[in-house]
Amino acid sequence: MDKTEFAQRRQQLKQIIGEGGIAILPTAPERVRNRDVHFFYRPDSDFYYLTGFAEPDALMVFIPNREQGEYLLFCREKDPEKELWDGKRAGLEGACELFGADDAFPITDIDDIIPNLMESCQRIYYPMGSYPEFDHKINDWINQLRTQARNGHTFPSEMMALDVVLHEMRLYKSEAEIAALQKAADIAVKAHERAMQNCRSGMTEYELEADIYHEFIRNGSRSPSYPAIVGGGENSCILHYTENNGLLHDGDLVLIDAGCEYDYYASDITRTFPVNGRFTEPQKQIYNLVLDAQLAAIEQAKPDNTWDDVYNATVEVITQGLVDLGLLVGNVADLIESKAFRQFYMHKAGHWLGMDVHDVGLYKKEEQLIPLQAGMVLTIEPGIYIPQQEGVDPKWWNIGVRIEDDVLITETGCNVLTDQLIKSVDDIERLMRK
Repeated sequence: MDKTEFAQRRQQLKQIIGEGGIAILPTAPERVRNRDVHFFYRPDSDFYYLTGFAEPDALMVFIPNREQGEYLLFCREKDPEKELWDGKRAGLEGACELFGADDAFPITDIDDIIPNLMESCQRIYYPMGSYPEFDHKINDWINQLRTQARNGHTFPSEMMALDVVLHEMRLYKSEAEIAALQKAADIAVKAHERAMQNCRSGMTEYELEADIYHEFIRNGSRSPSYPAIVGGGENSCILHYTENNGLLHDGDLVLIDAGCEYDYYASDITRTFPVNGRFTEPQKQIYNLVLDAQLAAIEQAKPDNTWDDVYNATVEVITQGLVDLGLLVGNVADLIESKAFRQFYMHKAGHWLGMDVHDVGLYKKEEQLIPLQAGMVLTIEPGIYIPQQEGVDPKWWNIGVRIEDDVLITETGCNVLTDQLIKSVDDIERLMRK
């Protein structure tokens, strides 16, 4: 993503925090996976959103209208010996030349420099609680300035939640962000197609998982946006199943929930299909019910509607369908009011999507649902899950179906970013016969 995109975001932040404010934002620390091996590093989403800087051990400071420079980046210095082992660093010069910082300082100097920067400000914008170890530093710097107050030093008197400010910004996607989300969606579509085409009875779930990750990487995504769910048979009824080590049996369904990151933006897709390429009649009935619910919800994904409009559309279709199939008995309106449908459909209809797969942004403000607006991106993912249980005809047992797509709200309605991935019964069976 071009560095002008990050500069525009900082300018938007400038208008929000204003004169007298200072924003301090650390990136995520490296995490140990086992002994002296670290997890593959990913920067903090908020930090990257404003800087485009992906190295660890970094800190952004932003002070609107500071004469010597507004945007300061603290990072690791160049070190040929360490770079030989761990890879190139931008260094202080690169922080300015490549990432647009007005000035850059060694990360080791934060205790000497930042208190002096804070002294002239009235308000600190900082994501308190995100990184407890760094919270102590902020408190120490404030206390250091407070003890010097008798000598004429000033210190900020207000602490503001920077993450609240940034998450409101991140809720509305720019053209560059939408392009990255579309690319992530396109890659994930290819991965799901590959899994459908390669699926055979007798395979393990992790073999399909391998097909998914293979397609991610070969198309330029170095990371899934969350651990893939590949659940066959009874495992399809476990919502967050990630063991992915079961056998895929002839006659069962397999549910795959998998998405990838591209340029730090996520996709999130779920498809459910028969292991042997042919739906049984009960599987087809449940599948088509979930698909009808999803299509009804997508129709409600438009400006000025709310999450309730999207969710309620799924609830009405699913509850009526469950009654028609004999899985629920009673008046549909009464069953909805009593939430009887939650025996089989126990989650909401989706979530925000962006840099994080369950992206930031409020769903309610002052107890009122936030209306959908152009630039918002969400998933729509109804599901029905029927594990083996008393009182349910065995023909329905171990049928778990979820269908999920990524949806961009536009000025006039919505655009399904993942619409290239088939989802009708006929299309799935046709693809799997090839």
